[in-house]
Amino acid sequence: MARMDPLNKEDVPELEDFFAIFEQRMGFLPNSLLTMAHRPELVQAFAGLGKVIYTPTDNLPLRLRNMIAHIASRASGCLYCVAHTGSNTLKPGSDLEAESLEKLWEYETSDHFSERERAALRFAQAAAVVPNAVKDEHFQDLRQYFSELDIVDILSIISYFGYLNRWNDSMATTLEPIPTAIGDTHLGAGGWTPGKHK
Repeated sequence: MARMDPLNKEDVPELEDFFAIFEQRMGFLPNSLLTMAHRPELVQAFAGLGKVIYTPTDNLPLRLRNMIAHIASRASGCLYCVAHTGSNTLKPGSDLEAESLEKLWEYETSDHFSERERAALRFAQAAAVVPNAVKDEHFQDLRQYFSELDIVDILSIISYFGYLNRWNDSMATTLEPIPTAIGDTHLGAGGWTPGKHK
């Protein structure tokens, strides 16, 4: 059960344009934003950062950005964000098939992922755990496939979801129907449950 009630969208009409960004990208308005809306400036700032994080580039397409977010959230242990990032990976434009999502936590051994993707996902997992497990070898591995700017973008995604992981786990944010269905359908075999986010 959520530890703080989210506001209703109608309670903060000044955030309508910012909410629209997330509704368009995700297909629904997350309860996490409606809780953040107690401080409207926070939603505004978060939306701006999210726009940068979710702007794909040739070297970091949406598929890889979403996979990085998913692995970072899974490593951090936030079931809410695992369901959300799972939902995001299956949205049009992400180009990740359901079977790859189901195998994502097995990225080291599954043939669904390239060595390039494995380097980014390995880094995401190490960067998201506490205490931080990133080593020089992770950067050496990344530099085989990614530019300095790409690496900054990868760590930005991990850090953005680090904020969300702490927010939603602490608030016990209630999961919405779309990510709950994705979690039940595609992530349950890997041990996912809604946990405290019911």
